[in-house]
Amino acid sequence: MSGGRSSLRLRLLLGTLVWILGSIGLTGWLLNSLFSQHLTDQFHAELQTHLNQLAANLEFDATGQAIITNPLSDPRLVRPLSGLYWQVDRIGDGTRPTAIAVLRSRSLWDQELVVANDRLSDGERHEHRVAGPNGKPLRLIEQVLRPAGQPEQTARLIVAADEELLAGPLQRFRGMLLTALGLLAAGLVGAAIVQVRGGLRPLNRLRDELGQLRDGRLANLGGHYPSEVQPVVDELNAVLARNAEFVERARSQAGNLAHAVKTPLSVMANAAASEAGPLAELVGSQVVLARQQIDHHLARARAAAAAQLSGQRCQLRPAVDGLLRVMQRLCAGRDLQIAVASCPAPLVFRGEAQDLQEMLGNLLDNAGKWAARRIAVSAAAVGNELCIDVDDDGPGIAAGQRAELLQRGTRGDEQVPGSGLGLAIVDDLARLYGGRLELLAAPLGGLRARLWLPAGRETEISEGEESPCSKVTGGNAPLAP
Repeated sequence: MSGGRSSLRLRLLLGTLVWILGSIGLTGWLLNSLFSQHLTDQFHAELQTHLNQLAANLEFDATGQAIITNPLSDPRLVRPLSGLYWQVDRIGDGTRPTAIAVLRSRSLWDQELVVANDRLSDGERHEHRVAGPNGKPLRLIEQVLRPAGQPEQTARLIVAADEELLAGPLQRFRGMLLTALGLLAAGLVGAAIVQVRGGLRPLNRLRDELGQLRDGRLANLGGHYPSEVQPVVDELNAVLARNAEFVERARSQAGNLAHAVKTPLSVMANAAASEAGPLAELVGSQVVLARQQIDHHLARARAAAAAQLSGQRCQLRPAVDGLLRVMQRLCAGRDLQIAVASCPAPLVFRGEAQDLQEMLGNLLDNAGKWAARRIAVSAAAVGNELCIDVDDDGPGIAAGQRAELLQRGTRGDEQVPGSGLGLAIVDDLARLYGGRLELLAAPLGGLRARLWLPAGRETEISEGEESPCSKVTGGNAPLAP
C-alpha cells in the first residue's frame, strides 16, 4: 500500500470496519435496551405479585389489629436484610394520612420503610424510589386497603426490593453482551481482512507480472484472472502486442532507409575514389561521415526498439572474450597486453547482444587508440546494475575535459584517427537502456571508461542455451582497425 487515500485495500477495510462497528454497536444497544426493559418489567411484576399476596393474607381481628394469616411464599422475606421487604402501615385519615407501621417482614429486622405521605384512592398503586436499610436504594409499590367489613380500618401495604436485584443481572448481561459482541466484531474484522486480501490477491499477482514485464522477464501477461480483472489483462496484452508491432515496423523502416541511403553513398564513394583532387577528397570524407552518422542513428533506433521489448538477455563474459580476441588480432603489431581483470561468468546484461557488442567494442577501440601497453577489463554486479570498467595506461584526460568527450564529434586529439562518435554512441545507447557512461581516472594511469547497464539474472538464460553474446556478429562491426 502506498498512501492511505490511494489504497484500495485500506478503503475497503475502513468501509467494512465502519459498517461492522456501526452494525454491532446498534445491535448491542438494541439488545441491551430490550433486556433492560424485560428485567424492569419482570422486577415490577414480581413486586406486584408480592403485593397481591400481602393483600390476600392481610386481615383485621375484632379489635382492629392487622394480622397476616399466612406467611408470604418468598423465603427472602424472612432472611434479614435480604433486599426484599414488605410493611403494613395504619393510616388515620385517607385523604392526608399519618402512617404508623404496624407489621413488617422479618427481612426488615428492626428497621422501617419510610415513605412520603401520599394520597391514594382505594385500589390505586403508586411506585417510589426510597432509601432502605443501610442506605441502599429501593423501589417500592404501595396500595391503600380498606376491608369491606371494617371500612374504618385503613391500611397501606408496601412491598419494596433493592435496586441491586435489577442492576446486578443487567450489569452481568452487559458484560457478557460486550464480550460476545467483541468476539463477533473481531471475527468479522478478521474475515473482512481475509476477504479483502484474497479478493485483491489477483491484483498483487498482476503487479508482480507487470514488474517482470518491465524488467523483461515476461513477454506478456499470462495466467487466468477473475472475470473482473481479466478484461484489463487482455487489453494490456493487446497494447503490448500492438506496441511490439509498431516497434518492429519502425526498426524495419529504419533499416530499409539506411540501406536505401547507403547505396547512393557507395556510388559516390566509388566515384570519388576514381578521381583525384580536392573535390574528390571532400566528397570521400563526407561520404565516410555520412555512413558513420547513419550507423550511429541506426544503432540508436535499434537500441531504442530493443529497450522497449522484453526478453532480451545476454551473458557478459562471452561478449567480452569475443571482443578481446578481435582486439588482439587488430593490435597484433603492437606490444599491447589486453586482459580481463575480473568478470564473473554469471553476469547477464538485460538487453540486446548487438548493442552490448556495440558499446564494449567502442570502449575497447577507444582504449586501444590511447593505451601504451595495457588494457584491462573488469565487471561486477552492483544491485540491479552491471558496472563494467575499461582501463588503459595512456595519457588520460583531464577531469575538466571528460564531459566534452561524450558530445558527438568531439575528439581528444585530432592527430589520432577517428570520428569522435565512439564515446557519444556508447553514452547514447547506455541511456536508452537506463544506464550511463562515466569517464574517470584509471588505476593504470590513463582513462577509465565505466559503463553502467541494467543487469539480468543468470537463471533467465536457460541452461545449455548458447548466449547470443558468444559470437561477435557482422553488420555494424563493433571494432574497426
